[in-house]
Amino acid sequence: MKRVTPQERVRKQIEDLMTGSSGTGQDGGVAGQFMRLAMQRLIQEVLEAERTDFVGRERYERRQAGARGLRNGYEPKTLRTSGGKVPVEVPQVRDAEEPFRSEVLGLLGSRTEELERLAVEMYARGLSTRDIEDTFVAATGKRVLSRSSVSEITEVLWEEFEAFQQRDLSEFDLECLFLDGLYESLRLRAGAKEAVLCAWGILRDGRKVLLHMMLGNKEDTEAWLELLRNMVERGLVVPLSITADGAPGLIKAIERVYAKSLRIRCWAHKMRNIESKLPRDVVPQMRAEVYTVRDAATYEQGLARAQELMVEYRDIYPSAMACLGDDLEASLNHLKLPARLRQIVRTTNLLERTFEEERRRSKVIPRFFSEKSCLKLAFAVLRRASERWARVRLSPRELEQLDTLRASLGLVSRDSNVESGLSGARTRCA
Repeated sequence: MKRVTPQERVRKQIEDLMTGSSGTGQDGGVAGQFMRLAMQRLIQEVLEAERTDFVGRERYERRQAGARGLRNGYEPKTLRTSGGKVPVEVPQVRDAEEPFRSEVLGLLGSRTEELERLAVEMYARGLSTRDIEDTFVAATGKRVLSRSSVSEITEVLWEEFEAFQQRDLSEFDLECLFLDGLYESLRLRAGAKEAVLCAWGILRDGRKVLLHMMLGNKEDTEAWLELLRNMVERGLVVPLSITADGAPGLIKAIERVYAKSLRIRCWAHKMRNIESKLPRDVVPQMRAEVYTVRDAATYEQGLARAQELMVEYRDIYPSAMACLGDDLEASLNHLKLPARLRQIVRTTNLLERTFEEERRRSKVIPRFFSEKSCLKLAFAVLRRASERWARVRLSPRELEQLDTLRASLGLVSRDSNVESGLSGARTRCA
């Protein structure tokens, strides 16, 4: 009877977690557990591949002349990662002329930042077996894994990526949703760019989480509808607010799926549009004037101040004032939220800053070979960045204000939110 390997046990744990048959007692919830298990499985796969290369044969394969020893079970070890402690089982070898020592484990010591970096590089390079093999060589000074072993690890990584993209979102008690996209060039489509659509959110406990990513030919209504409907069908609660830019396709998708949610127009995009319609020498002055609208104490005060500015400057800067007045209600909706949240929800800057990190990495690649490699790079960078996002500290009073606003919008309970959002998405997207 074949024994169950450590990596197979971890894979079963991941399956149980994704199907809901495993509890969520560990810190970090399902998402945190998933990331630790994914890292644990990656480490086990690398260690097992090293031992296979060392002994020169697969498990249960008959020993041939020139073999370098016999598999001899495992020894437990704990590694520390940015996501917490990760238990691993280190493969052992007996009856070998020279002792088996893991090059990767020696490289890592008691920390796994290097392995995490290597995993990101694997994603970033499109999971080419040659590139991954070269990555390990660059880190260790020698060839650690054969190309066949790298191919096996590559498949494991892609499986984990797909599972992450299909995870249940019902555990996320979402308050504020943010939507944005970036474009990347594809080598297989000369001159074409693919939109990577992203969604992240602020939860009721203040955590910021990356919720979903997908590819779309462009940021049109149908692409955004697909992303929103996918999240709803995976159990995501209807958000209290949604921050996005002024792209018509995105606005239509939000209004069709989340008609009751408070839509917030991104002020970073709006200010760029306003300033592009002003003479350069008056931009600082007018920026300060417009900020008095954005930073008003209440929605009503912001609306009154915007109307004053539009009356005062409409004859001098008509295009800029028309831009200020465009979608004004959505531009001021952030003022309906508690003061602590206003600066955060009024822009999609968090994604913008994260995208800059992704572009810094991808600019050395003129074009991606495929949609798959493009998405893997964006996911690798954005996911790692999301792990460093700071939590928002919301007081009981502020949570009470959110509940009051949610009730006023007709978003009363979590269960009714999910049910109404799902039925609305299915009906409107049919």
